[in-house]
Amino acid sequence: MITSRYLDGRSRYERVTEGWVDNTHADAFTHTVRLSDDDASVEVSAVCTPSPAYQVCQARARVLAGAADSDIAAAFRHLDGTRMVAGFARHLSGICGVGAGAGLFVDAGIEIARLARQVAKLPAAAIAGFASGDAAACWELDTKGWSDLPGSCFTYSPPGRALLGTRPVSTSMEQALYSPAPGAVKVFRRKRLMRLVQTDHRLHLFHSMHDNVHGFDIHYELDLDSGGIVAADSVTSRLPYAGICTEPQAKIASLIGQPADAELRKRIQTLIGGAAGCAQLYDLTADLFKVLSLP
Repeated sequence: MITSRYLDGRSRYERVTEGWVDNTHADAFTHTVRLSDDDASVEVSAVCTPSPAYQVCQARARVLAGAADSDIAAAFRHLDGTRMVAGFARHLSGICGVGAGAGLFVDAGIEIARLARQVAKLPAAAIAGFASGDAAACWELDTKGWSDLPGSCFTYSPPGRALLGTRPVSTSMEQALYSPAPGAVKVFRRKRLMRLVQTDHRLHLFHSMHDNVHGFDIHYELDLDSGGIVAADSVTSRLPYAGICTEPQAKIASLIGQPADAELRKRIQTLIGGAAGCAQLYDLTADLFKVLSLP
């Protein structure tokens, strides 16, 4: 049976995540995430080095409202010195434990790691002559600014790169994302909205994300009787590289007919993620299914 602890005693659940990046240090950024749902609100902030280290220099957290354990917030100091690479989510879960609001703190910490991959600190010489809208030049800057991009999705695969010379491609990338001015605040801003709605024998899952370069609104519909996905659709109002990032968006339809079982989270990596898919579409989808209990 498909359930969610977030729907206990109610038919609707909503969560809002807001995050931003401030250029506070010569060699590091400060990433801040505020996450609020129907029960609590928490904030996590961390000073982190950029790619390729992605190291947490100093982390703090606090309860803003509601039923969340302040001891979990205090435990965030144990993230100091941790690198936000493979295994980070598991380490974060170990620190947060299972107290009230633990899931919110974990997800806020994961969002910190995602923000760290949105702004770089390239030297001024690397962005000399930057021309807004030059997709090929921005693509090359991306691979210099973020060492883990190659092969992370279709856009940063060889087939994706090849499309730059074969069709019109527009980019949303901004100079400030590669080399922001010292002391610049909210260089990058992101807002997510997640919603679960149960209506009779159907469960609707919504997740949107809007920031400087992305605009996603996705929706899945689950049949609670059959335990399968019966609808999957998305609207992408903004993409880093429209004309390349556009290609893998149609993969969302491949989830229609998939059973919503315990193996679904693994299957979506192949179906919509990886080097042939879209990292953002995968993350938004994985976050939705993570808040469900699947048979």
